[in-house]
Amino acid sequence: MTREDFPSFIPAKKTIPELTIKAVLVGVLLAIVLGAANAYLGLYAGMTVSAIIPGAVMALALMKPFKPTILEVNIATMGASAGECIAAGVIFTIPALILVGAWTEIHYLETTFISLIGGMLGVFWMVPLRRALVVKTDLPFPEGIAVAAVLTTTVGGSKTRAQDKVSGIWLVVGALTAGLFKFGQLSLNLFRDTLDGVVSLGKYAIFGKENDAWFYGGTTLSPALLAVGWIIGPRISSFILVGGLLGWVIIAPLLILVTGLPVPGPEYAGLGHLVGGFYTIWGEQVRYIGVGAMLIGGLWAVYSIRMNLVDSVREAIIGLRKGAVKTQKRTEQDLPYKLVFIAIIAMVVPIFVLYQVLSGLLGVSLLMAVLTIFLAFIASALAGYLTGLVGSSNCPISGVTVTVLLMVSLIMLGFGATGVEGMAIVIFISAVVCIGGSISGDLLQTMASGQMIGATPKKLQVSMVFGVLAISLVIGIIIGVLHQAFTIGSTKLPAPQAFLMKGIVQGILGGNMLWPYVVAGAVLALVLILLNLPVLPVAIGIYLPFTLSIPIFIGGGIRQFTDRMLQKRFGSTEGEELSDWELAIKQTNITPKEKAIRTGLLLTAGLVAGEALMGVVVAVLIVLGIQLFVFDVAPWWPGLLVFIYIAALLAYIPIREILSKKKR
Repeated sequence: MTREDFPSFIPAKKTIPELTIKAVLVGVLLAIVLGAANAYLGLYAGMTVSAIIPGAVMALALMKPFKPTILEVNIATMGASAGECIAAGVIFTIPALILVGAWTEIHYLETTFISLIGGMLGVFWMVPLRRALVVKTDLPFPEGIAVAAVLTTTVGGSKTRAQDKVSGIWLVVGALTAGLFKFGQLSLNLFRDTLDGVVSLGKYAIFGKENDAWFYGGTTLSPALLAVGWIIGPRISSFILVGGLLGWVIIAPLLILVTGLPVPGPEYAGLGHLVGGFYTIWGEQVRYIGVGAMLIGGLWAVYSIRMNLVDSVREAIIGLRKGAVKTQKRTEQDLPYKLVFIAIIAMVVPIFVLYQVLSGLLGVSLLMAVLTIFLAFIASALAGYLTGLVGSSNCPISGVTVTVLLMVSLIMLGFGATGVEGMAIVIFISAVVCIGGSISGDLLQTMASGQMIGATPKKLQVSMVFGVLAISLVIGIIIGVLHQAFTIGSTKLPAPQAFLMKGIVQGILGGNMLWPYVVAGAVLALVLILLNLPVLPVAIGIYLPFTLSIPIFIGGGIRQFTDRMLQKRFGSTEGEELSDWELAIKQTNITPKEKAIRTGLLLTAGLVAGEALMGVVVAVLIVLGIQLFVFDVAPWWPGLLVFIYIAALLAYIPIREILSKKKR
């Protein structure tokens, strides 16, 4: 059976409410809420978590009193995805304008227009690529399958036994737990959010000179990072820790041993001489090793799927030449191809005007406006394929963006535009492309779930436009508030992806790239590729603060424990319930193993959302000048005890029913 003949949950001949006012309004609300949450998480930890699954759960909870149809909930889920995608694209790139000195604060209007342009390009380019990537391939779309399974068993199904359903209470428990914990850290100052320190390892003679040796260690007490580790799993979280160990435990101490502990830079002065000196070595030298590894990792990601990308482009060109095929089948109706491509071509004008206003380079702005349209298509196809293969949470959209950033930087270097204006236009282009690629990936996940449950593609595409509009109007305000409260680039808001963008742009256009460190990172990436090991997680570990790698690794270890317990009781836990589209929509009882994994998923989604949203709330309090500190200097041990307790809950709650049955 091909996917063109796939028997959807709601038959194509049947029409039920779908693109309704309540579905659009809930989608708009979720776009703003989850966009704000991911904006904070991305600036804090350098990564975001796909909103499609928690968005589906939240949409169902909000709409349940109004008795929604399964297609209405899917429409609202599309809005949630838009919020997360726009936030991810913006926070990975726009803060780089602060870091390179082009902006001193977040400019609302420019950020809004960039978000709108990138978001609309992502939506429009996915219209001709939908059939090529969703219908014409066998890509699994794991999160799309998960959403279809959740919706068909909670909204559309009546055969699943009540005792086998997963309670949404765990989403609330996770959100309240993480939110209150974060409030106690940042607003009440009841306990510290980071435990770290530097210890002496003695003196050693290097090149005839005796220098002190120092060792740095610590951890951030973050329930959200625990959850991120649980979601991405033990393998990827282990590679992130490996990167942290390379950068902070091996390379940084060696540099300090040779050159001595530097005086802390102004951004790290508040950390003290020892810790601040370590952060200065990392920020000014070690981080560029991560830049080099990310460059090669991004190029390798593109090269690895080159044939699939060519096939996707070919499908889109064929579709453009033939035009959209008119069909009476509801589940195959897209937005009109002609209208879509007219809109794409017309977007050259506002893109050109934006670049011209921001950079003042007339000819370069025109050329780059046309190039942006083309690069947005490439990024959309690439991101769409990657999310179909590994899911939105694991899609290396940063690798795609880095590749685009490198290409555009070299082009600008050829034009001789090496000043701050040239750097700004490079970042603007990368922001548009990054947002477009991010939108395309999550759009396809929801398109895949829509294909399974019987949604109308053009209505999903329209709902995504509403979500893009909603989050684009507020994302500039959110990031501006976070910057005023925590300062982008500080230890409270390190913005690692934006730092990567800054490093590449300044290095190529400003002539101050620390090439030895970049080359070292590139060589490290090549070694990892030869060993068939993932590059991007290791690079992330190098340029993230070491304390963030620890809770991610602990979360991955807890997931390994969960999987081992399930494997011991039920056999292999890998993807059996998500291995087939038909399995996702069939009306059967949820197995205990599926129930355990879904419980963990809801709990971790709550931990991420709760901490991230509380971060935004506390940022607003700081901007308003409201201080609620209980202690001037927070003690360290209460937070550590509570953090250990939360980790224990994450290990226990998903498998609690299995353990209770064993006792019986």
